[in-house]
Amino acid sequence: MNPIVEQTIQFVKRTLADAEAGHDWFHIERVYKTALKINEVEQGDLLIVSLAALLHDIADSKFNGGDEEIGPRIAGEFLHQLNLEPTVIEQVQLIIKNLSFKASLGTLTFQSKELDIVQDADRLDAIGAIGIARAFTYGGYKNRVLYDPAIKPQLQMTKEEYKNTTAPTINHFYEKLFLLKDLMKTTEGSKMAEQRHNFMLLYLDHFYQEWEGM
Repeated sequence: MNPIVEQTIQFVKRTLADAEAGHDWFHIERVYKTALKINEVEQGDLLIVSLAALLHDIADSKFNGGDEEIGPRIAGEFLHQLNLEPTVIEQVQLIIKNLSFKASLGTLTFQSKELDIVQDADRLDAIGAIGIARAFTYGGYKNRVLYDPAIKPQLQMTKEEYKNTTAPTINHFYEKLFLLKDLMKTTEGSKMAEQRHNFMLLYLDHFYQEWEGM
């Protein structure tokens, strides 16, 4: 393994040792592995893809008072210690800054093949069986109700509305998770998303049946 990547893995493991379970080292590891799989087809810059995948949630803004600059800043400070080329560091920081779903609700000024790869990998971890588990884990962390039929999903939210929502976890399926399949940027990501999307549809069918006591 590239020694820079190995040092980054150890840094991320230490930094996220006490992270919320849906955004911990195991989430990072899954995104990293998925990004590598997608990159085999897409042929992006392997080092940039690896570092961005590993550092993309090093300081998620929703756990840091909404600060959207803290993640890129911490990643940059770490990468500077490794004496990497400034262009590599800048690319990784820009990917981290523009990766999230809420970032896509605002104005984006950066695009790259490596961003597409890491973004697809991150979004794949938000859907399917693990995506469902992560959604309810975060909902529990925020003490949100599972479902309230009286509270309808709010579609086409602005970035600020999305950041401040306190809606039930089931609403999150409609407000984000079901949208991700059609937002995939890579061919491989799109293929992988199809099956995970269908699993979520099946899950909700069962959820609503059980909610009604069937």
